[in-house]
Amino acid sequence: MYKVKEMAEMAGISVRTLHHYDRIGLLIPKKVGENGYRLYSEENISQLQQILFLRELDFSLETIKEMMADPSFGGVDALGRQRELLLKKRNRLDRIITALDETITARQEGKVMEKKKMFDAFDMKEIEEHQEKYAAEVKERWGNTDAYRESSRRTKKYGEKEWAAIKAESEDIYKTLVSLMDSDPDDKAVQDQIERWKQHMTKWFYQVNNEMLAGLGEMYVDDPRFTKNIDKYGEGLAVFIRDAIRVYCSK
Repeated sequence: MYKVKEMAEMAGISVRTLHHYDRIGLLIPKKVGENGYRLYSEENISQLQQILFLRELDFSLETIKEMMADPSFGGVDALGRQRELLLKKRNRLDRIITALDETITARQEGKVMEKKKMFDAFDMKEIEEHQEKYAAEVKERWGNTDAYRESSRRTKKYGEKEWAAIKAESEDIYKTLVSLMDSDPDDKAVQDQIERWKQHMTKWFYQVNNEMLAGLGEMYVDDPRFTKNIDKYGEGLAVFIRDAIRVYCSK
């Protein structure tokens, strides 16, 4: 059996991350001692490796939990599919690194790089199609709502100064919530930050009521794009915010 600190050091992750995985039911220790210490088994080690593989493939924690709960998931076949996807990801990163190296060399030598080579590593068409699809999806989903129209009206007037203020304010809230992730979602300090987030959205985008806030909380977890953006501040932050919002809106 391995203690939580040993498990964290072995995997190169934080103790806080393991605590969070336990809290959401993703990786439950084999045993909890009388002293409250979490103890992990060899099976837990294999489960954690699977989780980290899937995180590298940008799956959300909610999706990983569902996948690992499926009896048909796992085994050599699953590992083989994960390997194939990771190889594709590595190949793309290798192409980007090569393009970057060639760009550095060209600039050092005072040469003009061929336009095609500059973008060989990127599928710009795919990126643009994704952006257009996302924009259309947002408009289709929210375009007929007062909130969308109000947000669109306000943000059209924002310049660099306003967007910098929005970014700084939102990042401060995220980082504060990360520091509170060892607390329960109903902790007063956590709930104060949810109130602060609600006021942040109202101040900069549109008037947010509890029903809308609850919908945002669910979207932060259900939509992998939101989850990825939020979780870059701390593993599992999107789920933590969703759970805290549920508490806030139930009062």
